[in-house]
Amino acid sequence: MKKFCFAVLSAVMLFGFAHTSFAEDMSPKDIMIKNFFVNRVKDSKSESAMTLINESGQKRERKSTGVSKLQKNGIDNMRLIKFISPADVKGTSNLMIEHSDGDDDIWIYLPALKKVRRLVSSNKGDSFVGSDFSYADVIGYKVQDFEHKITGSENVDGVDCYVIESVPANNKVRQDNGLSKRKSWMRKDNFVTVKGENYDLSGELYKVFKASDIQFVDKENNKWQPMTIEMTNVQVNHKTIVHFSNYKVNTGIDEGYFSQRNLERE
Repeated sequence: MKKFCFAVLSAVMLFGFAHTSFAEDMSPKDIMIKNFFVNRVKDSKSESAMTLINESGQKRERKSTGVSKLQKNGIDNMRLIKFISPADVKGTSNLMIEHSDGDDDIWIYLPALKKVRRLVSSNKGDSFVGSDFSYADVIGYKVQDFEHKITGSENVDGVDCYVIESVPANNKVRQDNGLSKRKSWMRKDNFVTVKGENYDLSGELYKVFKASDIQFVDKENNKWQPMTIEMTNVQVNHKTIVHFSNYKVNTGIDEGYFSQRNLERE
């Protein structure tokens, strides 16, 4: 795994200054590595408004705060998300710590039970706090966990995009994420994913992802962040839309903030 980490960092250094003409010759793995790092800032703080829309158009609103920090290896993130409203989810918190060399750590605090629960890797495909996003969608997918191929190029909202198909590298990845295949549309100019499709274990289209209002959040390090993301479960016609606000990067948040003890604090 150390070899993989070195390869990832080397690729970032090599392609970080690539011109568009050179980028056209990148392999699908190179593109996925660029995509993996495009929104990984040193640290970030944000607020979010989540809207859940059911088949009949009824809406439920949720609000949360989120904090992230890149670990010392420059690859893995730590995230702590706390829901602040409405009352039925207030105090619910999630701590997610990535590990390039193994399974990620995921904890959830449920205030009604006053208990911290640790999720196992097979829970990554589960719904994230009742939304259409899974824990895997929130954490992100590891490049090495999938085999990638470029299937074409398409224009999305006036921007040229790579279309990349990703299939699980082994059965554990397949089962943990609950997916047989992913398709991603990534902008050629900045490598941000603007559209995605997830296919269930039977090969049927399961969920469709879209991202918009993509902002340049860290010009010095060439980092971009969509301020609106949505996930639609096409099998049950249910949608979740998330709007980010007050998004700040490189705030100097301490690593000690990302602890199980902090899950229980409001």
